[in-house]
Amino acid sequence: MHLIDPDAPERARKIKLIIFDVDGVLTDGSIIIAGDGTESKAFNVKDGHGIKLAMRAGITAAIVTGRKSEVVRRRAEELGIEHLFQGALEKSGVVGELLKTLDLSPEDAAFVGDDLIDIPAMRMVGLAAAVADATDEAKRHAHIITELPGGRGAVREVCEFILKSQKLWESSIERYVK
Repeated sequence: MHLIDPDAPERARKIKLIIFDVDGVLTDGSIIIAGDGTESKAFNVKDGHGIKLAMRAGITAAIVTGRKSEVVRRRAEELGIEHLFQGALEKSGVVGELLKTLDLSPEDAAFVGDDLIDIPAMRMVGLAAAVADATDEAKRHAHIITELPGGRGAVREVCEFILKSQKLWESSIERYVK
């Protein structure tokens, strides 16, 4: 994890909500469209488990994506993510509404993005994370940048960083290591 902002651990201690983009964050950005029009995406199991660990620790997870996809709906359902917003071309507006709905302040939220469309949402939250292969513009607006690229463990890195900053990592993995 690259700490761009030296206050990133303090920012992470306040996080109650982690918001994820999909293409380029939860996936490597590839979209596979078969001849019959069905769409496929590859999701990383370790990323999914990181989200589950954060949720079990009491952190809410949300997905805000510009595209609409049945595959994403199914992945969100599989992970137990209740806050799914697809077709969100103005992500900051969706994030603002979600914060109101959950009665949270911007400092209580993290956003993980990778591209230009994510920057307004990244700028409005307490902890902005960019994946390793994000655009330079997105990285310039990040408090942290992952070592791993989108769809290849970056989400797990962010979840672990937040849980470790909140001193919840050990209790989160206790069921596996005892």
